[in-house]
Amino acid sequence: MSDASQKQINPILKLVLELGPLVVFFLANRYGDALAQTWPQLEQLGGRIFIGTAFFMVAMIVSLVLSYALTRTMAVMPLVTGFFVLVFGGMTLWLQDETFIKMKPTIVNLIFAAILLGGLLFKKSMLAYVFDAAFKLDADGWRKLTFRWGLFFICLAVANEIVWRNFSNDFWVNFKVWAIMPITFCFMLLQLPLINRHSETPLFGAGEDK
Repeated sequence: MSDASQKQINPILKLVLELGPLVVFFLANRYGDALAQTWPQLEQLGGRIFIGTAFFMVAMIVSLVLSYALTRTMAVMPLVTGFFVLVFGGMTLWLQDETFIKMKPTIVNLIFAAILLGGLLFKKSMLAYVFDAAFKLDADGWRKLTFRWGLFFICLAVANEIVWRNFSNDFWVNFKVWAIMPITFCFMLLQLPLINRHSETPLFGAGEDK
């Protein structure tokens, strides 16, 4: 699809569409018991984590559909994430085993890391295909940024494994919803000096790359 046929949406609306399913997951998990009392049919899903998973899956579908309806395109990362939410969420509900939904972030992050770092082995900076519309970097810049994101996804996978294996369901849900996004945002900010140094149109005054 050509750039001309793609529509741009308000950044705030875009953020809502991306974070909305996670917030729904958090709320449905937290108030799952109350939801089950209001709609007894939900009791068939199991405990709060299963109710949260079901709402998470529905919210993800709604988010992807609305995103496509508004932009007439589908970004790779949300699409891959949505696919695994549905697959692992479905397995969680079907087998009544919360392990699947907890391992989903680990597997998704490792897949992203493998794609990025594996691409570098073949002299391909795959991140350029994702962020090219936002940044215009030289080849060395894309290589460095891709390598950093690959390592970052590995760190996220390790962090998810540590948290879900050692803490309660509620703690893991809170970590997934309220910790991962700020951590990711801080990581993105730390990449600005690199982006600025290797950008065709620097964001601010030239500085040393770190």
